[in-house]
Amino acid sequence: MIDGAAASLSLLVRRTVRGNPEAVFKAWTEPDQVMRWWGPANVRCAECTIELRVGGGYRIANRLPDDSIIWITGEFLRVEPPHLIEYTWRRGLETAADPERNERVTVRFTTRADQTEVTVAHSRIVDQADYDSHEHGWAGCLEGLADYLDTA
Repeated sequence: MIDGAAASLSLLVRRTVRGNPEAVFKAWTEPDQVMRWWGPANVRCAECTIELRVGGGYRIANRLPDDSIIWITGEFLRVEPPHLIEYTWRRGLETAADPERNERVTVRFTTRADQTEVTVAHSRIVDQADYDSHEHGWAGCLEGLADYLDTA
């Protein structure tokens, strides 16, 4: 959908996973856990640092099948354990110096019986190619998270 104020695309993906919001929030925010499930198929999290506080930063290294790395970086805007985190999103180190390129990600963790619904809202996406890439990436991440929590 188009966000008129920012003239950009917005994406919404959901997945219900095993575990309570506390456990799922930790899986999303603790580097050792993130490294076990992050990324779509054929992408591996090679490095992850998270400073979980408003104004704190994060860095995730996505190792692609050709062994190249794409860095995902940003800062936390809201941290409300165990139900919500919001952060900026920059892909590639070349966008880090350009605040206009800051995409926005909001992740909600909602109790659904004995499970948790994870909702990822990704906004300020600049074009359809990036939208398609993010849609594929988030679907893969949520699949990896579900698989990880099923075996944890």
